[in-house]
This record gives sequence, structure tokens and C-alpha cells, in this order.
Amino acid sequence: MTEMYLQKLIITGFKNYSQAEFVFSEKINCFVGNNGVGKTNLLDALHYLSFCKSAFTSLDAQNIRHGDDFFAIHGNYQRGDDTLDLVQCIQKKNQRKRFLINKKEYDRLADHIGNFPLVMISPYDRDLINDGSELRRKYIDSVISQFDKFYLDDLIQYNKALFQRNALLKSFGEQHYFDAVALEPWNEQMIRLGEQLFFKRTAFLEQFIPLFQHYFRFLSNGSETVGIRYLSQSAENNYREVFLDTISKDRAAQHCTMGIHKDDLEFMLDGYPVKKFGSQGQQKSFVIAVKLAQFDYTKNIKGFKPILLLDDVFDKLDDLRVSQLIKLVSENSFGQVFITDTSSERITSIFDAMDIDHTIFTIPLPGNI
Repeated sequence: MTEMYLQKLIITGFKNYSQAEFVFSEKINCFVGNNGVGKTNLLDALHYLSFCKSAFTSLDAQNIRHGDDFFAIHGNYQRGDDTLDLVQCIQKKNQRKRFLINKKEYDRLADHIGNFPLVMISPYDRDLINDGSELRRKYIDSVISQFDKFYLDDLIQYNKALFQRNALLKSFGEQHYFDAVALEPWNEQMIRLGEQLFFKRTAFLEQFIPLFQHYFRFLSNGSETVGIRYLSQSAENNYREVFLDTISKDRAAQHCTMGIHKDDLEFMLDGYPVKKFGSQGQQKSFVIAVKLAQFDYTKNIKGFKPILLLDDVFDKLDDLRVSQLIKLVSENSFGQVFITDTSSERITSIFDAMDIDHTIFTIPLPGNI
């Protein structure tokens, strides 16, 4: 299996960093320091290089360091023995974001997604359990989009059709009239694309769920059982008929009330919703298992190991689950891993007991922040 890893990172004017440069281990890299010093910001820079965006905010300009006019992120990726790629993200105030591969700018950011796959596990992942359905839909869409460009294109077109159809429904309500013919092209697009997206989500989950269950059993030492239910109106026997039957309801609501954009995932622990009955530790183990399954699934599709980011994952985990997790990511089935932690003693004791290549960075870096 071809290996891929981030060899070097250079950031300028990004969040709390004025200028910083890192040369990384091919295996384990640890950022250690107190809360608030910028450890997670470094992981977010890596997220930018893979996804063309922050993991935490949709407004790129908010990531420009206070007092600066721009931020720049440069990453050198080694793939195999002889391929070196330079990925650059540059955001200037009041200008569009520029994204380049080997100094050539992309026409579409979507063309970069999936080229340098990455999986991030962070404290915010528990929002997958506790927040609304939109976050869970975005999660499954982001995973599939990393390896299926047609899925991403279909999703973009579906959302455009949804926007236009909702705008028409709102206009009809405001002007007190209704034109069923005007809705027809948007109905057809949403039905056709919705069926395709549903089919791909279903196929993905059939392969994903067993991987997720495997990792949860490993983390919990087999003491609990978990599952994921896909809740979708698109599972109806005649999706077209059901969709068209909701037009009168859509007219009254002035927006589309049925479709793939209403789907949800229900997370189960021992037959009960983990949102209601799972402890903090169980919920954390649950989302870590979800992300590790994402890692495996992406690796199987891509044919090489994604980069794995573990942001403050040891909090709320007992010693057994911490040791199981570290044992797991240190094995050969995982590639390059980045870990943040507040406890230098914990990180040092963990890796002193293991014979694995690793580098520990103490944050903040003197003179760079």
C-alpha cells in the first residue's frame, strides 16, 4: 500500500501564529501544551490542506491573525518514494481564497477534495450525537464526497434545485397564487438526484457500520453493542409518488417538507439512543469509533492511509480506552498521526513504553507566536 504523509508545514498569519515551521515524523506527532496556546489551530491548518476549509468556522477571513492582512498555509506531502506535492492555501482580506497544487491554482476547490484524505477526531465530534440532523447529514456527505466526485456534484445540484423550489414556494405564498407547472422541473431534479444520493448513502452505510462496530468493540473491550439506523423518507416504496403527494403540504409550509435533505442517522447503544442513555465516556467512544471506521473505509477506497488527527481525545476516556486507542493507532494499519494533549507527562509515559517513531512539539513555540 502506497504511503502518504505530511513532511513539512509552514504557516503565516494563521489564527494565533505569526510564523511557524514544522518538520514531521512519518508516524506519530504530538503537540503538547496548555489549553489556549494554539495546538488545535495547527490541526486546523492540516484540515485546510485536505478540505480547503477550516474544521471550525465557515468564514475564512476569521482565521487571519489579528493585525495581519492574510494567512498562508503551505504543506509538503510525500507520496511513495518519489512523489512530492506542494499544497498551498492563501487567504487575503476581502479577496477570494486561493488554493494551489504544485503552484497551479485549482479552478474548483471541489477538485482537491479527496486527494489528501484526512480524518479528524475532536471534542466537537460529540455534536454528531447531540446536535440536529443537519450535522449528521453533512458528516456522511463529507465522507462519501472524499472518494466519489459524482456524489459531490449530485449533492451540489440537489441543493441548488432545493433552493430554487423553496424560493418558488415562498413566492407563491407571498403572492397568493400557485403554479404547479413552474415546480415540475425542480420536482424532477430533486426526485432523480434524491434517489441517486439515497442509493449511495445506503451502500456506504452497509459497508461502514460493520467497521464502526468492530472499532467500538475494540475500544470498549466488547462490553457494549452499538448500531446506526438510517432514517430516510426516500426509503418509501415509491419515492416519486410520495414526493409528489407532499406538494399540497409544501405549498402550505412554503418550503419542501420531504426529500433527501431531511435524512438522519440514529445512533444506538445496547438498543437505546446513545444521545439519551450514553455516558460521556460512552458517547466519546462512540464518535471515536465512527471516525476510526471512516479512516478504514477511506483507506480501503483510496488504497493508502489517510492522515489521522486526534485532538484532545484522552479527556473523558478511562485508562483502558486510552491505552486501547494508542495501541490501535500505533499499529501498521494506521499511517501518520497527529495528537494534541495538555499533559506532557501522559504523552511521554505513553511513548516511552512503546517502540515507535514519534516527535513531540511543545506549544507555544518560542518566538513564533
